[in-house]
Amino acid sequence: MASFYEKVTSLTTRIVENNCWRQRESFNLIPSEMTPSLLVKMCEISDPSGRYAEHRTMKGNEVYFYQGTDFIRDVEEELREEMRRFFSCTEVELRPVSGQMANEVVFKAMVRFLNRKRAEGQPMRKMSLVMNNDLTKGGHLSSQPMGALFNYVEEDPQTRKENVINFPVVKDNPYKLDIQRLAEILEDHKPELLVFGKSMFIYQEPIKKVAELTKNWELPPVIMYDMAHVLGLYGAFQKPLEEGANVVTGSTHKTFFGPQRGLVVGNFPKGSRLRPLWLDIKSRAFPGSTSNHHLGTLLGLLMAAYEMNEFRDDYQRQVRLNAKALARALKDKGIQVEGDPEDGFTETHQVLIRVKAYGHGQEIARRLEENNIITNYQALPDDETFLEPSGIRMGVQEMTRFGMVEGDFDELAGYIAEVVINKAKVKDKVRQYRQKFMEMKFCLSPTKALTLAAQILKSIVPRSDYIRLFIENLEQNML
Repeated sequence: MASFYEKVTSLTTRIVENNCWRQRESFNLIPSEMTPSLLVKMCEISDPSGRYAEHRTMKGNEVYFYQGTDFIRDVEEELREEMRRFFSCTEVELRPVSGQMANEVVFKAMVRFLNRKRAEGQPMRKMSLVMNNDLTKGGHLSSQPMGALFNYVEEDPQTRKENVINFPVVKDNPYKLDIQRLAEILEDHKPELLVFGKSMFIYQEPIKKVAELTKNWELPPVIMYDMAHVLGLYGAFQKPLEEGANVVTGSTHKTFFGPQRGLVVGNFPKGSRLRPLWLDIKSRAFPGSTSNHHLGTLLGLLMAAYEMNEFRDDYQRQVRLNAKALARALKDKGIQVEGDPEDGFTETHQVLIRVKAYGHGQEIARRLEENNIITNYQALPDDETFLEPSGIRMGVQEMTRFGMVEGDFDELAGYIAEVVINKAKVKDKVRQYRQKFMEMKFCLSPTKALTLAAQILKSIVPRSDYIRLFIENLEQNML
């Protein structure tokens, strides 16, 4: 049996190998991932990562239930301000620790909100009808009955299925919603909650049109937009809060620069019809869904919000240019790209390709991975089952942060095409090409970041001999 030290060193070796492969040798094109900057990572391992700071509003005051929380209280308030600035909104709830939890917080709050005026002794009811994107048409799992929506919507007594209906899509382009049919369905069914947002996401959602269609209802629906995949593109891609959405949820680690967390934002002025819904969202965040809300990543998210608010315009512009460039390059090299070529195939960070002519989507994704190109297989709207995916889903956001611009994606598209169409072995070429994109952009320069990171590390490991040896080792390994 291996000794403690042998197990520790073995794990360390495997960590280093994986880090080098993912960060130095491979192109990560998974659209739901992001490498945080060095300083965001240092925040994550700082002292708050082991602490608690439970708090809630009581009699108009924010009450904390632990001591030693003054620092993280200030961090959380400053982060709310940074997020208000990013979204141009008034309300921010930061305690969900994932995008899926953020959605579930809203679903819980909706049930509570709908029951606020129920008569004494009357049982609580669930949401009567919810409308969302079909899972097979790109809808996100978290807004499905099998996901975070589970147990928050009524069942049809005849079918024994949840009362959830899907947005209709355009026949010739299933990635866009059919507005005319949608208007008819809305009028006929009057859902209480509309959940926009997708995981296969290349076009805007029709928030403004839906808000106009429903504004004169006796009880307009709550319009929710799950922006998990496009949160970091807020403003350049779409501004749902200005278009009529009531609440936006999302995760902070896909196109946003943060660690893995979630949030809920919106505008709920005092005295408005939906102000009580915001109070219910806050209470379902804590104590309804969280106790410890992961203070290390909360601190990291503040650092990421600094970066995003400083560099957002250049970053967002480059991401969308890069996605269109990758899509065009793949098309030029013989791969079928989903979406409308007149729209540049995509308006987000995502590029979808159809690979059924060359094999099973899962097998092709594995083949790409073996050649240091990391993607994920994807069932496309006309696939009968997720077990037989004919697509590959890609995102350019992480490699944009590592400095890639439009022209750089042409060579990468060539390697992808070689693997997909010709089953070529290009692993070494891809590894060599990756060496051109090693420095993270849209954050502090390496020199400034390393200086500050060393200060944080020294505060975590205060023994001067430890920090001296660590920095010497770091410098030797960087030479």
